[in-house]
Amino acid sequence: MVDKISASLEQAVAGIRDGATIMLGGFGTAGMPDELIDALIATGAGDLEVVSNNAGNGETGLAALIKAGRVRKIICSFPRQPDSHHFDALYRAGKIELDLVPQGNLAARIHAAGAGLGAIFTPTGYGTQLAQGKEEREIDGRNYVLEYPIHADFALIKALKGDRWGNLVYHKSARNFGPIMAMAARCTIAQVTETVQLGALDPEAIVTPGIFVQRLVAVRPGGPASASAQEGATCAN
Repeated sequence: MVDKISASLEQAVAGIRDGATIMLGGFGTAGMPDELIDALIATGAGDLEVVSNNAGNGETGLAALIKAGRVRKIICSFPRQPDSHHFDALYRAGKIELDLVPQGNLAARIHAAGAGLGAIFTPTGYGTQLAQGKEEREIDGRNYVLEYPIHADFALIKALKGDRWGNLVYHKSARNFGPIMAMAARCTIAQVTETVQLGALDPEAIVTPGIFVQRLVAVRPGGPASASAQEGATCAN
C-alpha cells in the first residue's frame, strides 16, 4: 500500500545531509513551510545551498535557518527587505553566497528542471551584469540569454491538504513556488494542514499530483505534527 505520510516532522526531513541543495517554497511568509524548516534546523544539517524566492523574513522559517548558520549559498530573486537582517548581516560579513536571479527567470529555471529541459533562452537580464559570461542569441529580432535549469536534492513546500499518495491542493497565494519546486527536486517533502482519505480531493483541484511528492506530514496550525501517519515513502538519499 502506497502511504507517503510521515509520522512526524523529524521523520519527514530524515536523510537531509550536509551540502544538500534545498528548495524552500514561499513568497515572503505565504506558503513558507516553517515547521519543516524548524525540523531541518534540528537535524543539524549545514553547508546548505538554498533556492527560494527571498532570503527570509524576521526570525522564523528561512530566516531562522540562515541565522543558525546552516546556509552556505542562497539562490533567490529578492534578498533584501526591511526584516531580512540575518541575511544582510551574514552577506556583509562574507559568510553567505548570493546568486541573484530575476524572479521570472527563477521560476522558469525551476520549471525547466521539472520539465526535463536542458536550458532555456530568456530576454530578462540581457544587456545587464546578470548576463555577463552567458551565451546570448538573437531569435526573431529579439536578444536572449541562455539560462540553465535549477535542480535540487530536496524541496520543502507547504500545501493545504494532501492524501496518502501525495496529491496536494493549495490555499490561494500560498501555492506560489510549491508546484514547480515539487517537480524540480529529487525528493519533495510537503507539510499540509490536513491529510484526507483517497478520493476526498477533487481531481480537478489537485495542483501537484502525487508522483511529484515523496513524503508529506500533517501540521495543524499552531500545533505539532499529526500522529496519525503511517509508513512513509522513502527517497533515495
